[in-house]
Amino acid sequence: MYLGRTTLSKFLIQQLEGIEGASDLGALLVDVAAAVKAISAMTAKGALSGVLGALESRNVQGERQTRLDVMANDEMLRSCEWGGLLAGMASEELEEPYAIPGEFARGKFLLVFDPLDGSSNADVNVSVGTIFSVLRHDQAHCPRTGDYLQPGRQQAAAGYAIYGPATMLVITVGKGTHGFTLDREIGNFILTHQDLTIPADSSEFAINTSNARFWEPPVHRYVTECQTGKSGERGRDFNMRWIASMVAEVHRILIRGGVFMYPKDTKDPRKPGRLRLLYEANPISLLVEQAGGRASTGRQRLLDVVPESLHQRVPVILGSRQEVERIERYHGEYDCGTDRPFISPLFNERSLFRPESRA
Repeated sequence: MYLGRTTLSKFLIQQLEGIEGASDLGALLVDVAAAVKAISAMTAKGALSGVLGALESRNVQGERQTRLDVMANDEMLRSCEWGGLLAGMASEELEEPYAIPGEFARGKFLLVFDPLDGSSNADVNVSVGTIFSVLRHDQAHCPRTGDYLQPGRQQAAAGYAIYGPATMLVITVGKGTHGFTLDREIGNFILTHQDLTIPADSSEFAINTSNARFWEPPVHRYVTECQTGKSGERGRDFNMRWIASMVAEVHRILIRGGVFMYPKDTKDPRKPGRLRLLYEANPISLLVEQAGGRASTGRQRLLDVVPESLHQRVPVILGSRQEVERIERYHGEYDCGTDRPFISPLFNERSLFRPESRA
């Protein structure tokens, strides 16, 4: 629903009333919005800008960086370091936290971000995004790594930008989840989606089925039920989506509901999950919960996970509340051995075999 000409700045003044450090937090979010505008301009030019493609360099996770990854990261740092609002920053693209240069004053907030989520999609003109989280730092000392390791429930603000047919900025300061669309003619973000609400129930799910052989049984159980559709116990058909861009997946869920799953699997035993807790899971989880949804590892509320390292990865299951709760229940039943054994739909329908209950 279009809500007139309420700008981001005006909206923040109203939203932040009564919140500690309201003026500085609002100014910081405006700085983030300025970086988003610049990154949007980079991505919108596509091949015309000459910045598509991968580099030889890799980030701290060992992933090949794209030119846009590096440019977006630099833009976020440059836009937010000078205002005296931040004590420090941490980026998915940097191994260690970024110290505010000595010539700038230090503030009482920390900014953590993924500068360009789904960056490999830019080469094929699929939506990409920026994810960010704001934490408080009320200590006199310069922030150390441990100061960033705060559970997601302590976030002061969170949001993402999506660079699609339109550029949108979706934010929360703990008072609902709200979407703004960039009006390029005037250069302002305008409130267009107030109080986004995720339907409690849904018939859409998003998961990368190429990893199915590595999933845990609770995830197999849920996805199989969805695939069985009307002929199964759910009694209705489901649609599956997969864009390989978390921002794009979550934006669809915020607009019309659904479930996004990047669950724990056995593909790489060194990694308990694929998505980064601080840069992706926490900010997105806060947005989802503020919109009435649920965000979980399958076994624990994501916003209650206490970070142990700067680039920690976690399983992520989020979206429509009733669907996420069902998946959590399946994990609980599996962990205590009370779940139904997984039965192939082929064998189930023909009644050839009935596997024995798991010991």
